[in-house]
Amino acid sequence: MKIFYAIQATGNGHISRATQLYPYLQKFGEVDFFLSGCNASLDLKIPIKYKSKGLSLHYSKCGGLNYWDIAKNIRPRQIYKDADALPLKKYDVIINDFDSITSLACKMQKVHSAQLGHQASFISTNTPRPEKKSLMGEMILKHYATAPKNIGLHFEKYDSFILPPIIKDEIVQAQPTNLKHITVYLPSFDKDCLEKAFNKVSDIHFHWFLQGIEFKHTIGNITYFPVNQKKFNESLISCEGIITGGGFETPAEALHLGKKVLSIPIKDHYEQECNAAALKKMGVPVVYEVGKNFDEIIKNWLNQNIIYPEMAANNIRETLEYLFDTYRN
Repeated sequence: MKIFYAIQATGNGHISRATQLYPYLQKFGEVDFFLSGCNASLDLKIPIKYKSKGLSLHYSKCGGLNYWDIAKNIRPRQIYKDADALPLKKYDVIINDFDSITSLACKMQKVHSAQLGHQASFISTNTPRPEKKSLMGEMILKHYATAPKNIGLHFEKYDSFILPPIIKDEIVQAQPTNLKHITVYLPSFDKDCLEKAFNKVSDIHFHWFLQGIEFKHTIGNITYFPVNQKKFNESLISCEGIITGGGFETPAEALHLGKKVLSIPIKDHYEQECNAAALKKMGVPVVYEVGKNFDEIIKNWLNQNIIYPEMAANNIRETLEYLFDTYRN
């Protein structure tokens, strides 16, 4: 079987998921990966056969999206050209993890595909949304990367086609410990947006994973790390809690390990607002604005005795067998 797998690289989660799936996919056939976008910062440990600049996200300084920069970097002509160039007809199965170019290419070339990933779960109206829905956000989630078949991944089984998150083997097989540090991963925040708040709680040690950091070093109560999957996994497994965005993979892994989670969804990022709504229903604290009292929020969060739900891991082989068995139906 020849398998085409499209990865949306507007964040690290899609690449992390593809990396975890790769050895399982190889048991079913030969896999070619397509990487679309350029926001991811993880080292690629999978062979990429096709690439496109696609659509990339641009952030404001302290936790928001910069829609002007996003819009001015869209190249519709290039997107159509890249879609037309993908040789999809030579593949038996096309798996799309929320990539618009692959979705467009499937329509242009009249080939079948399946959307596998977190965004596929939003096809269901049962999946949690924030109190104030966004019409534009809903349109993007439902129409940005359409496919005839959808297999969604989410924190809970909100619908029949939604399965548990795909959690890395390193996390599933880990024995969690608590070395009392707080792991921080907030790629939409610049360093000076949060540093003062972390310094104010000097009795708490932070492992902060930041783009632009070239080597691990410690200043005061903060150890700065380059974005590195192995080091991040080690920090997460041994932390007391994690401060992260409103993404999907990182909170899921943290909850699987039984760690405390403080979520700060990216401003005006509708998918993250939806994830935050789901996390709130599960009892996870969510902060929408980082203000002058953020240090107090951190202390209160750590002092709270929150009972988090158990987070199951996906049975990857069963999920892929289901995908391939029902692909043409």
